[in-house]
Amino acid sequence: MSVDRSDPAAPVIRVVGDLAYTTAAPLREEIDQLLTDVPSVLVLDFADLHFIDSTGLAVIVHAWREGQRTGTALELRHVPRMLGAILDLTGLAGLLARPMPESRPDTRPTASA
Repeated sequence: MSVDRSDPAAPVIRVVGDLAYTTAAPLREEIDQLLTDVPSVLVLDFADLHFIDSTGLAVIVHAWREGQRTGTALELRHVPRMLGAILDLTGLAGLLARPMPESRPDTRPTASA
């Protein structure tokens, strides 16, 4: 994985190799870190993805869900045929294509002192 932060409004995470149970945690951590800055777009580039399992798919869904919450759009680039087929078969392609809500307050509970 590599990260291009040259455009803070649209950082790009390039996923390389396998995105599976044993390799997904660092990607999820990087996504969470980048979303703290609330970019307008978070790009996941899969040009060099070789394999993905359900844990990898869960990280993509996590990125989309957290982006929806914070107002950051998720863009998938260079999606290989196998990933595109998996997204279609699982219904995730439709989920990821949903437009972001106009405004949605953060409904998570807050800690009180």
